[in-house]
Amino acid sequence: MATIPQGFSRSLQLVAGSSSRRLLARWAGYIPAIAAREPALMELNDYDLKKESLSLRYRARSGEPLDRLLVEAFALVREAGRRKLGMRHFDVQMLGGAAVHHRSIAEMQTGEGKTLTATLPIYLAALEGKGAHLATVNDYLAKRDADGMRPLYEALGMSIGVIQGQQPQNDRRKAYACDVTYGTANEMGFDFLRDRLLKRRIDEGHRDLFGEMLGGDVVAGEKPVQRDLHYMLVDEADSILIDEARTPLIISALPGEDEKIAAEAYSWAAEMAPRFIEDEHYEYDHKEKRVDLTLEGRRLVRELPKPGATDKLPLSTIYEYLERSVKVGREMILDRHYVVRDGEIVIVDEFTGRLAEGRKWRAGIHQAIEAKEGVEVTFETNQAARITIQDLFLRYNRLTGMTGTASSSAPELRKIYKVHVVPIPTNRPPIRKQLPTMVFGNAEAKWLAIVDDVVAEHEKGRPVLVGTRSIDKSEIVSRLLEARGIEHTVLNARHVAREAEIVAGAGQSGKIMVATNMAGRGTDIKLGPGVEEVGGMHVVCTELHESQRIDRQLIGRCGRQGDPGTYRQFLSLDDEILLMGFGAKRYKSLVATGAKLTGPLHGYESLFRRAQARVERSHFRDRKIMLYFEKERQKMQRQMSQDPYLDTAG
Repeated sequence: MATIPQGFSRSLQLVAGSSSRRLLARWAGYIPAIAAREPALMELNDYDLKKESLSLRYRARSGEPLDRLLVEAFALVREAGRRKLGMRHFDVQMLGGAAVHHRSIAEMQTGEGKTLTATLPIYLAALEGKGAHLATVNDYLAKRDADGMRPLYEALGMSIGVIQGQQPQNDRRKAYACDVTYGTANEMGFDFLRDRLLKRRIDEGHRDLFGEMLGGDVVAGEKPVQRDLHYMLVDEADSILIDEARTPLIISALPGEDEKIAAEAYSWAAEMAPRFIEDEHYEYDHKEKRVDLTLEGRRLVRELPKPGATDKLPLSTIYEYLERSVKVGREMILDRHYVVRDGEIVIVDEFTGRLAEGRKWRAGIHQAIEAKEGVEVTFETNQAARITIQDLFLRYNRLTGMTGTASSSAPELRKIYKVHVVPIPTNRPPIRKQLPTMVFGNAEAKWLAIVDDVVAEHEKGRPVLVGTRSIDKSEIVSRLLEARGIEHTVLNARHVAREAEIVAGAGQSGKIMVATNMAGRGTDIKLGPGVEEVGGMHVVCTELHESQRIDRQLIGRCGRQGDPGTYRQFLSLDDEILLMGFGAKRYKSLVATGAKLTGPLHGYESLFRRAQARVERSHFRDRKIMLYFEKERQKMQRQMSQDPYLDTAG
């Protein structure tokens, strides 16, 4: 076993799992060798530093294994970071880079500098000249991280590209041709599908049809934008590989001929849906989230006046339109699941708190919501091509990743993606403190207690971050703070333009930020002068999410890099997690109990943890089932001698 540098032995003992400790001890042997190269590299001028990098590139492209180049490569990246960014990689970041290079998911605590750590394995992989991709959760982070690390890469002779939404095809092609490419999983997936469609259209001589479908962006002689899928580093790996894994990426074919009929049917169903009463006109399955009309409900559908266009529809189809409208009326809430912007329905991604531009719900749900909100009903379209996030990343020759919250999902990552999760020790001991969880009978009492807690910490001069699950709840907190005369800022999908400005000031003394999950992953809130002396940042968690990993991301905004910080969780017996975990019958009983109780409650916290664990297990089962059916679909496509990612409808 390699010699462990002084100071690492104690840190490694804190890492759970003997296999992880053995791996870390082995990789820790790189650190003295990297440090030994520092003095000589510091003596080089910029030109000679780049020459050293080009020499490594030549050796890698001549077939020398990357493992043998790791020490030299990491030493070069550390020197480039020190010289061009004013940031010298810590030893634990070197350890994280080694873990990622060795096909693992490096779990680095929030605030430990994953963005800088990623430059180590990305640079090493890019030496081969086959393209190294880094996928993160949104366009903002992709551009921020690429621009921030650009001086480092360019100092070593590496080109860097960024993929953004609404980017022209030529710009995408140039970005993918770079040594290093940053982007989102969704954009890279859609580029993969467009390339597959392009190849088929060219083979079939249908360039004009394809160009029309993609807005005229494709012309004769157009070439695919991507190279082969060689190396992928997934930032926030648990979010993309697990939370987003169920999301299918779909490119639609041209619409059919019955759009007008469908639009009128959706509008009619949205208007009539409020007349239908649960248990009288329809039954609602809380577990499956399915609406089924009863005999009385079907009778009411037949009796209601209908637009003339629906005469062409079978009665069974009209029932489905009505069931869909009732479903969205119950489940899909404005400013929580979606917003209305410029006459369009835009989905809000609950995991990130951001607008999911260009994404639509399937199976008529999106159209039913459009009708409900009174905007123009868009047309349902056929699929021309599709791929899931899971399948996209399984196509890469080498898949690696980083995150701050993966240990609880390590078995799933190992089973599906064949990657191990390796916890990396922190650079400085964490001193973040959890304050006692507060449970209340109902949401009203909880919100008032939250505001009291915020005001109390604010009066100490501490910055406070209040995290909520949705836009509407962030605005509830905002209104209550306004009523108390407390100055604050709000960060949600309505305030994207001011995101950088809001985050930049959030760590200053006495600042209060109320935010959705936009303030979770990837947000680095730096403490202002004097804040450390009064206890650092205080984080208020207003509700449990569907995964404890998302809760941990919010908590991780405080106590970063050894800074002080505290957090407290507030819960109530009418929180949605209890409905999702235990079902409608028990949830109604808990709500009724909560209505009779006052003040903070004791002995209920474990109930919320059990509900959250149930939801996590349910989502895991759903992902396994989805992966199975996706593989079966591809298998059938192959048997029919068709591309498994393209549909005949296209």
